[in-house]
Amino acid sequence: MNVNARFGYHLRALPLVLALSVAAGAAQGQPTSGIDTAGFDATVRPQDDLFAAGNGGWVKKTDIPADKSRFGTFDQLSDLSDTRLRSIVEALASTQAPAKDGSGSADQKVADYYRAFIDITAIDKAGLAPLKARLDSIDAISTRSQLAAWLGMAQSVMRVPVAMGVEPDAKNPAINLAVAAQSGLGLPDRDYYLLVDDARMAKARAAYDVYLTRIALLSGDKDAAASAKSVMALELEIAKAHWAKVELRDPVKAYNPMTPAALAQLAPGIDWPVFLKAASLDAGDRISVMQPSTLTAVAKLVGDAPLAQWKAYLRLHLIDSVAQVLPQSYRDASFAFHAQALGGAKAEKARWKQGIDDVNDAMGEAVGKAYVTRYFPPAAKARMQALVGNLLAAYKDSIDKVSWMAPATKAAAQEKLSKYTTKIAYPDQWRDYSKLVVAPGDALGNRLRAARFEYDRQAALAGKPVDRSEWGMTPQTVNAYYNPSLNEIVFPAAILQPPFFDMAADDAVNYGGIGAGIGHEISHGFDDQGSQYDGDGKLRNWWSDADRAAFDAIGAKLVTQYAGYEPLPGKHLNGKLTLGENIADLSGLQIAFKAYQRSLGDKPAPVINGMTGEQRFFYGWAQVWRAKTRDEKALQLLTVDPHSPPNFRVNGAVVNHDGFHSAFGTKPGDGMFKSAAERIRIW
Repeated sequence: MNVNARFGYHLRALPLVLALSVAAGAAQGQPTSGIDTAGFDATVRPQDDLFAAGNGGWVKKTDIPADKSRFGTFDQLSDLSDTRLRSIVEALASTQAPAKDGSGSADQKVADYYRAFIDITAIDKAGLAPLKARLDSIDAISTRSQLAAWLGMAQSVMRVPVAMGVEPDAKNPAINLAVAAQSGLGLPDRDYYLLVDDARMAKARAAYDVYLTRIALLSGDKDAAASAKSVMALELEIAKAHWAKVELRDPVKAYNPMTPAALAQLAPGIDWPVFLKAASLDAGDRISVMQPSTLTAVAKLVGDAPLAQWKAYLRLHLIDSVAQVLPQSYRDASFAFHAQALGGAKAEKARWKQGIDDVNDAMGEAVGKAYVTRYFPPAAKARMQALVGNLLAAYKDSIDKVSWMAPATKAAAQEKLSKYTTKIAYPDQWRDYSKLVVAPGDALGNRLRAARFEYDRQAALAGKPVDRSEWGMTPQTVNAYYNPSLNEIVFPAAILQPPFFDMAADDAVNYGGIGAGIGHEISHGFDDQGSQYDGDGKLRNWWSDADRAAFDAIGAKLVTQYAGYEPLPGKHLNGKLTLGENIADLSGLQIAFKAYQRSLGDKPAPVINGMTGEQRFFYGWAQVWRAKTRDEKALQLLTVDPHSPPNFRVNGAVVNHDGFHSAFGTKPGDGMFKSAAERIRIW
């Protein structure tokens, strides 16, 4: 639960980075700019809109693929990753014989899992039969204790109102702690239920009602419409109890460790011994409740709402969670709601793509190992490590020079920075899937067993020492993250390629791309959330009151800036929800620019394609956020995503950057002009 602050997404090794980059380009002649000028819009000046100037041509000529709700740089690289994985997985599927008893090698299990998933003829023929035992067990619930047991057992299968997990103890990060958090909604967020006067939300609610009615009818429910309305009513009550997304960002409020006995007093409507045993978490002596008031209210619903209402909820949520491995009518209904109504997609994703997604979820590190062997050379990892070191060195210098922080707090910040851990490309130890049972031809059973296998693996860690070698993303994931409890930054292999990381390009674009990404993740340790953890990952205040007040005042300015942006008519950005990511974007870009300047060694950067090095740096930043989003998906992201939309990430950061204004010579009257006195500077 604590892997967060994702990029979308380290000392002195600066001369090494420069030498490696230039050498890579020299092997093919002079380094290229690395900038896709074909995507520019010549009618827009960067002084007026950097995002549009660098990406407007691409935006005008690019259609979002029919099976996607958004499309851009991340999606293009994800598609490349999926295509590469397809070649790996289909090769295994064509060469590995089925395992009769569900055992065998990891390669064999990957093959069996994928073959079963893409065999839609067999899935259609099986109907609901593979799910019958689960559905019957729901129908058999006749007591509150049995309901509690089902909610506990369902942790690995679907969304239920109390979600259990395991993460490092925020006050003792060397030990894992069981965590209980709010969940259980079929729509993306509580706002979809509570904003009754919002026409867009109302449309989504109507689509959800149609979806629930449809899958209830398909499953044989003679009162399908009534069941759907009953489930919607229950979810409305759950939504009323949920904390808002902004409240969820406070790690102090979310840390409430207690004994199981205290938990039973807080939320007496749930039979907790039965629930925790079914959730494989009955042996622990402490559980942290992230939203206590929500748990109290939800437990009352578990104790008071009619069992028939809960059984309808469980039945429809179960069907929804496995719709991809149910017959075509269920898959069509799921697509119409999830992809079309909520995301705006026009066509269903190809079955092989869904299969790759499912294999990634089930055995991500098994296919990840094959991915890095084939597509990520060891030399690239070493080069990336040097670049990370360079950014850490630049950050160290920057902390020393900030004007708003007192010496004692600076020293604490430097101590934290010195303890950062960096993970590049892939884990040193790969996950063991030997105990996962994958049965040929059993798509639904494989999905349920894989989900339970991973859930039980994590549940077994409660109360045990934290394994700092574990990864929260697979190597084939196009993203990056910072984990405050481990004080680590992590960059999977799949993001370490153009346009983020191009070893044939001039340094400027790499610093503007992956360099800003590295700076972004480093900065999460010093944003409004991450700054509440120390260098050992402990939730502890290491700030003076005056320095924290100064930092919060800077953050308040960013909140105001981003709250002024209006991505959809009538829908403004939530500056408080996106504050951490906006801090990381701004700070990361500032640090990356300083690192780039240092890399030049007081020598001017070459002019390439008529662009100075500084201009290429900022175009490099702009092009990694190239993207288009359908309105339905934009609404969802504005509600739940802590990241600002791509165009505002680009322009919102650079408008505060002294280097941008200098590189492009902005003047009063320009769309991007902001006076030096008004620019927001943090690190």
